[in-house]
Amino acid sequence: MTLAQAVSQETSDSLQHFVARHRRLFVLTGAGCSTDSGIPDYRDADGGWKRAQPVTYQAFMGEALTRQRYWARSLIGWQRFGKASPNATHLALARLEQSGKVQLLLTQNVDGLHQQAGNSQVVDLHGRLDSVRCMGCEHRSPRHVLQNALLELNPAWARLDAVDAPDGDADLDGHDFSTFDVPACSRCGGILKPDVVFFGENVPRDRVATAMQALEAADAMLVVGSSLMVFSGYRFAHSAAKAGKPIAAVNLGRTRADPLLSLKVEQSCAEALAFL
Repeated sequence: MTLAQAVSQETSDSLQHFVARHRRLFVLTGAGCSTDSGIPDYRDADGGWKRAQPVTYQAFMGEALTRQRYWARSLIGWQRFGKASPNATHLALARLEQSGKVQLLLTQNVDGLHQQAGNSQVVDLHGRLDSVRCMGCEHRSPRHVLQNALLELNPAWARLDAVDAPDGDADLDGHDFSTFDVPACSRCGGILKPDVVFFGENVPRDRVATAMQALEAADAMLVVGSSLMVFSGYRFAHSAAKAGKPIAAVNLGRTRADPLLSLKVEQSCAEALAFL
């Protein structure tokens, strides 16, 4: 065994011991959990953006052209994103819940793959991309219903292809998005938006309250596949540290909470959780 392999094994053993000695874990997950399912992540190993920052809530709501660009790219990206399946990381975390160790799994992801894998104690902090919300009457509808409408209204766009981007997006540039037809809400004519929290938009208070309550009842916190660069996720690590709860993190690269961690495992999520 090489020195690198020995260090990796020792770190893996440390994580296994961390999980074993804490009865109630508060688990927070991020994009690193879903990369093995073919969904790209946002940030590099240093926590910086890999691409342009995602669309903001203010731009989406205030500019028709921004909504046309968003839904055109989403039409392409959803064709693969909507078919993504849970990977070994999701299955490992489902096994962890089945063992009775998980107080709550709070995910920053919007893909629903934790639920598909078998987790039931899940809070989707940033919402779910498989649901569409009317910003006028608040009606929710399945994303596949809107996908069918987008395909019917924009058949030529459906034949385009593009590289996948995070969260069901696609790198579709160089097109005149003003020709893309976006349907309005069939009930009230309002603006349709994916039922997820955009940058510049507030996370619903009830989700934060539910998660904080679970964190208070937990013995320790486990972060899997998140740099915690966004405050909506980092706040939970800050609260755990303030309460004296140990925090372990599995992430390839820097996290915003590095100074707060009891244990840092710089391995892929699936490799680090293989013991489960």
